[in-house]
Amino acid sequence: MLLLTEYPNYLRPLPNRIVMSPMTRLRSLPDGSPTADVADYYAQRATAGLILTEGIWPHSTGQSEAWVPGLQTERHVAAWRRVTEAVHAHGGRIFAQLMHGGRKGHPLARIDGSWPAGPSAVLDDDRLRLIDGGKGEPITPAVMSHADIAAAVEHHAAAARNAIDAGFDGVEIHGANSYLVHQFLADNTNLRTDEFGGSIENRMRVPLAIVDAVTAAIGAHRTGIRLSPGNPQFNMFEADPAPLYRTLVTELDRRGLAHLHLTDDDTYPALADLRPRWHGTLIANVGENRAPTTAEAAERVLRAGQADLVSFGRAFIANPDLVYRITHDLPLASIREDVLYGRTAEGYSDYPQWQPSEVHAR
Repeated sequence: MLLLTEYPNYLRPLPNRIVMSPMTRLRSLPDGSPTADVADYYAQRATAGLILTEGIWPHSTGQSEAWVPGLQTERHVAAWRRVTEAVHAHGGRIFAQLMHGGRKGHPLARIDGSWPAGPSAVLDDDRLRLIDGGKGEPITPAVMSHADIAAAVEHHAAAARNAIDAGFDGVEIHGANSYLVHQFLADNTNLRTDEFGGSIENRMRVPLAIVDAVTAAIGAHRTGIRLSPGNPQFNMFEADPAPLYRTLVTELDRRGLAHLHLTDDDTYPALADLRPRWHGTLIANVGENRAPTTAEAAERVLRAGQADLVSFGRAFIANPDLVYRITHDLPLASIREDVLYGRTAEGYSDYPQWQPSEVHAR
């Protein structure tokens, strides 16, 4: 099975091709530090070839909703260090995903009460979780000024440095799924007429500036990026993603990044189209807006040569021992949806490992 063996030399540091995908779980303290349960959660899943954390805001002005963790302060660094130490003690590797909300945010969801800002003043009608436990009415974001853009770029670099200080093996820039980088790339969220909007080259300026700032801070070998061409989540719209992403991936390829994490969309076969333009490690995500990724689906992508690694999201939530279950062709446990975004260990770090005495119908 390619997921478990037969990987090329450049993947030798990884024990398998199974990546744990970033998944928001909302287990943080009021200041944005991850709770003690977070260390248990990731350590339990350390048999993954690589863990990519949930999205972490680089600065409070990029917090997307309440209880999403941050990587801005010394307290954040100290709390995440406990997570990375736990993962490394179990033999794992872990990257921090840096996720700036851009237009996604609400003053009552943020620890600093700031108003969200994005490339343009385009409403995101997603109702976000607030600190008080409710959900806020959608609000129209402010337009990011040139100073705001420069600050966001530096915030990513500072958070990347904090990630390395916290013991992470690297970072992944979240350039997908409706967050800041994606907002600058997409048709309907970037209506700017200055040097950051309009042409393909202009739309790429901020994404590439963020990548360059992070690589300057921690090195290209410790920097990955996730992209989701054509992803319609949260009312994003890209009428013809191919020309932009072909150009963007070509530019990223020149930078020698640690990985490209790429999702397919049903209307644009990004893996098949962009794989020839990327010469580094490619992580495929084939479950976005689809059924959860299975070992069989992952094998198909690997055998087609469209990726080197495959990320699993939902399967890892209820199966901390997912690698073991795939190795031994065992059935998967089901997610407890009612506590998916709870505030405790319940439905988070209390899923059991496989017991040989268990009997399940396949």
